[in-house]
Amino acid sequence: MNRLYHNNHDGTFTDVAEQAGVAVGTAQPPIWSAGATFGDYDGDGRLDLFVDGYIHLTPSDFTASGSKTANGAFCQYRAVQVMCGPRGLRGEHDHLFHNNGDRTFTDVSKKLGVDDPSGYYGLGALFVDVDGDGKPDLLVANDSTPNYLYINKGNGTFEDNSYMSGYAVNESGREISNMGIAAGDYLNNGHLDIVNTSFSDDYNVLFQNDGKGYFTDISYQSGIAESSIPFVGFADGFLDYDNDGWKDLLIINGHVYPQVDQHPEWGTSYAERPLLYHNLKNGKFELVPAVEGTGLATVSVGRAAAFGDLFNDGKIDVVINNMDGVPVLLRNVNPDHHHWVELKLIGGAKSPRDAVGATVYLTAGGIRQRGDVLSGGSYLSSNDMRVHFGLGDADKVDAVEIHWPSGQVEKLNLTAADRIFTVEEGKGVTDELCTAYASAGKP
Repeated sequence: MNRLYHNNHDGTFTDVAEQAGVAVGTAQPPIWSAGATFGDYDGDGRLDLFVDGYIHLTPSDFTASGSKTANGAFCQYRAVQVMCGPRGLRGEHDHLFHNNGDRTFTDVSKKLGVDDPSGYYGLGALFVDVDGDGKPDLLVANDSTPNYLYINKGNGTFEDNSYMSGYAVNESGREISNMGIAAGDYLNNGHLDIVNTSFSDDYNVLFQNDGKGYFTDISYQSGIAESSIPFVGFADGFLDYDNDGWKDLLIINGHVYPQVDQHPEWGTSYAERPLLYHNLKNGKFELVPAVEGTGLATVSVGRAAAFGDLFNDGKIDVVINNMDGVPVLLRNVNPDHHHWVELKLIGGAKSPRDAVGATVYLTAGGIRQRGDVLSGGSYLSSNDMRVHFGLGDADKVDAVEIHWPSGQVEKLNLTAADRIFTVEEGKGVTDELCTAYASAGKP
């Protein structure tokens, strides 16, 4: 059963899923849900909830590896017996819950046509505005089946534009084992591009956005495809790890079959290292070497990963959740001395309180960057909601423009770099944090 934990404001939480109407999974057999994302799809100022479904399991699905049943035919990998699925198993439906404003939700999935009648294997999910109209669209990354892209029509309904947009399949017209979703403007052209992770023997896909929600697979041209083929990618995220003003890309990997370690000739392993790609500022990425002794050389059976400035020092860190192992914290210790700013946004009366769905445009050093407040993404994770911008050598911000979920557009002047600013809708900057990093010699 899915859980929704209400914050009691005293360091404790209460599970209110059943009362709120989002439990999904109380029936037998239980429903296997996966990715979750919040977003105000109908513009009423309240966050709605989307949860995708993975597989629908029954006792008869638990056949032994290598059995002669119909499902058993899918229980081999390179002629080695492995666990089954997802192909050969029944997929689960997706659910969109409308926020009623009284601590309850209503399932509007079928009404709005986003319930996944095909029963695809949903993993990643993200509310994000891909066509630049200020309304959150909905991405669903499906494992071994085509992806969904639902375009928000602005009237409380969606249009399925999965195939027309180019997001459903890769450039060969083939579905992949989509898992994580990263959204970011790595070209600094104001458009959100998307990266979906995939299984080994395939490549992670970079979908370049034309700004209107139509995508082109440029994975090989960008330099991220070939190096990813031996790895099983799960979590992913755009991050400016060196604060040069251009978003880089980090992929978290880990195989699903322990048996691969018995076959070194396959060129892969169960525990795998992360892949960090540096943005070359020309539409291409370069793989950063995994130097021995650094976090990039640490192997683990990676799954989920959350990105954020954990130490309030202006550098984005990553927490990795691993299969059958303790989490790994990748602390960002890149030796650059570039400047940066972060914005913590607080929505007004007509926007969600935590400003999910807001877009920020920041100009500094001749570069105009875009940052978005998103809930969900990566792989079964949610990242730091503060919007982070590297400034490179620029020590001041020339302009900031915030597009709030309410539709209000607000322009700001920031007093300095190397600060974390709190901005309330309609009130401007209400607080700023000068970190230890800034105090130690930065202006």
